[in-house]
Amino acid sequence: MSDSGEDRENETACHCMPPQPEGEKAESEREKRYRERMQRKKEVIDATIARADKEKGLLLILTGNGKGKSSSAFGMIARALGHGMRVGVAQFIKSRTDTGEEAFFRRQENVIWHVLGEGFTWDTQDLARDSETAQRGWAIVQEMLRDPALDLIVLDELTYPIKFGWLNLSMVLNDLNNRPSMQHVVITGRAAPDALCEAADTVTEMRDIKHAYRAGIQAQKGIDL
Repeated sequence: MSDSGEDRENETACHCMPPQPEGEKAESEREKRYRERMQRKKEVIDATIARADKEKGLLLILTGNGKGKSSSAFGMIARALGHGMRVGVAQFIKSRTDTGEEAFFRRQENVIWHVLGEGFTWDTQDLARDSETAQRGWAIVQEMLRDPALDLIVLDELTYPIKFGWLNLSMVLNDLNNRPSMQHVVITGRAAPDALCEAADTVTEMRDIKHAYRAGIQAQKGIDL
């Protein structure tokens, strides 16, 4: 029995199509699996974003022994200024005013910058004086925390005055809890106390793996100061 015309056409078409190389076939399967995996990932991420429907002023803690705590906070200042927000900065411990971040951000219209420290504790070596300096500084911070016009406040190296007992942790937490509802606060410094971390919305710990300082390299402009 002879083949139908349709069968002959299908057979001819099959012979005309070159076989797909194994490499291309494998790549095609890989692309398919990748696309399916990304589709599943997108569904999960989209659902997570849809659930995040609240707005509030955040308390963020940047702690740990690694480099980058203050740098991360200053990056958030740049973001906030890009959105037209007003920012307040209070630097504890640090007494120098020649850092790159201060030189840049002090020139910005929407930034209030306070250097509240007198240097590192091993420089001052005076407990009563250090405590008094920290408490004077916190009085300035309290005014900032009451100001609803400040959208973001960075409290740089605040963990040290708390750790050394110059500032009462309960007082600090109370002032933070009573700030304007949409005011964001970023606190930096090593060894952030547990109670402060528990009160925070976001806590990031910087890990120290390697640092140029231990190789005898001094602090570099644009990187460390």
